[in-house]
Amino acid sequence: MARPRKPLLSRDRIVGAAGALVDSEGLEAVSTRRLAAELGVSGPSLYNHFRTKDEILEAVADAVSAKVDLSMFEEGDPRDWREALHDWALSYRAALTAHPHIVPVLARGPGRRPAGLKVADAVFGAMTRAGWPPAQATHIGALMRYFITGSALGSFARGFVDDRTAYDPADYPHLQQAHLLADHQEKVDEGAFGTGLRALLDGLGCQYEAGGYRKA
Repeated sequence: MARPRKPLLSRDRIVGAAGALVDSEGLEAVSTRRLAAELGVSGPSLYNHFRTKDEILEAVADAVSAKVDLSMFEEGDPRDWREALHDWALSYRAALTAHPHIVPVLARGPGRRPAGLKVADAVFGAMTRAGWPPAQATHIGALMRYFITGSALGSFARGFVDDRTAYDPADYPHLQQAHLLADHQEKVDEGAFGTGLRALLDGLGCQYEAGGYRKA
């Protein structure tokens, strides 16, 4: 029997199938048995590409990191460091909110993931080129990751139920409109992210001026 022109399995196929499962059902849905069934192969054949389920999830997380725009950090880009951080934060959050179930894996840090390491390298390089001392550049990268991944881990608006009776004015006199928040989840959460991002960048701008840092 002639060999098929394309192999039944590849890393990309496995990552794609695992990513689809994570998106639709969450991290717990991923197992080698389930993936093998989805791909129409035997379970052991997955181990020719990945040693463990955790390695597969790491690869799924890295595929999401690879979707983040880093063009604003390239040398020669006209955006200053504040504009670059702002535009990158929006791109990063968009990637995470499109794949919220993988965020807990991403929140652990880049580890050995190539795309994740490229993100960290790009941010650090851009901040040091802008004149930030290396230690401060490291802090900025960490701060931005905490803020962005934290915002994608859950929804403030969805934390309230669509039931007016849950918020008795005798107990919660300032939550009389809280039952409406869930219906405006996207607007509330995006507004909160934008407010926080502006405040964060304004604060960093004050530190930058006070420290007398300038682009090298």
